[in-house]
Amino acid sequence: MAVYTEVSFDEAAHFLQGLELGTLQSMAGCSGGIENTNYFVTTDQAPYVLTLFERLSAEQLPFYLRLMKHLAHHGVPVPDPAANRDGDVVHALNGKPAAVVNRLRGKSELAPTVQHCALVGAMLARMHLAGRDFSMSQPNLRGLEWWNKTVPVVLPFVPADQAALLQSELAYQNHVSALPAYGALPRGPIHADLFRDNVMFETPADGGPPVLTGFFDFYFAGVDTWLFDIAVCLNDWCIDLASGATDPERTRAFMAAYTAVRPLQAAERSLLPAMARAGALRFWLSRLWDLHLPREANLLQAHDPEHFHRVLRQRILYPLTTTDLTA
Repeated sequence: MAVYTEVSFDEAAHFLQGLELGTLQSMAGCSGGIENTNYFVTTDQAPYVLTLFERLSAEQLPFYLRLMKHLAHHGVPVPDPAANRDGDVVHALNGKPAAVVNRLRGKSELAPTVQHCALVGAMLARMHLAGRDFSMSQPNLRGLEWWNKTVPVVLPFVPADQAALLQSELAYQNHVSALPAYGALPRGPIHADLFRDNVMFETPADGGPPVLTGFFDFYFAGVDTWLFDIAVCLNDWCIDLASGATDPERTRAFMAAYTAVRPLQAAERSLLPAMARAGALRFWLSRLWDLHLPREANLLQAHDPEHFHRVLRQRILYPLTTTDLTA
């Protein structure tokens, strides 16, 4: 969460008071992501996250913020956007669209166990089901259409073997998207970016099992197949980070917990290996884009594209099997 747009303490204090969120006591810029400007702010009422949106427009934002409110209303632990007296959740600060959400308790788990993976799998299924009656719709803006536009742009920056892989995988994903089975996959609002650093946990003081306290950073959300959301999670929560290889135990724990809440259809099981490849391609592409076509920002930390290059190669060479998906 880089800082592109500077906000002074006084500016933030005035903004938060206008939303009746209390008197600002402290604020700090957040590092870690690359899409928006984020500040941790604490008032005399509660801790919040103040976000200024650098790419998303004020017209696009209601989908994301209203989705979060909808999920929170349905018992899914997500940040709940603050509304003004008119009920609006999209605000403006320093010429940018802005929002304020409550800050979740706990911390991210960057070395997840089978317990963490099971908690995420079950909550993701609950989130998918809770979103079924959400009335707004917006496509996944980093989906197939974006891949088709972006691959030609990044090709000049990569070696010939990687360029060939990008082109062949894009062709494969276009083929998959045309299949009748793909068109029939269940879909709805998805998070689309549910990595380890976008989930919070608390560990009880008595040493008991971890508790999932929330999903956050919904600003890549869109309507897409639920299976793609599962694949994105498997590609981060359930792999060996050094090699990109599948971790069978964590994969089985995640899938068992998910399917206990929402069983997969036969077509979903059949197409999950292809969606795992799609998820790897999507994040390899976005990391190549951010590395080679960056924007200036304070605290900017670009992610390594090579990681998802490795994950994609693993998903092609060693596709997920029925053994991987069942306990």
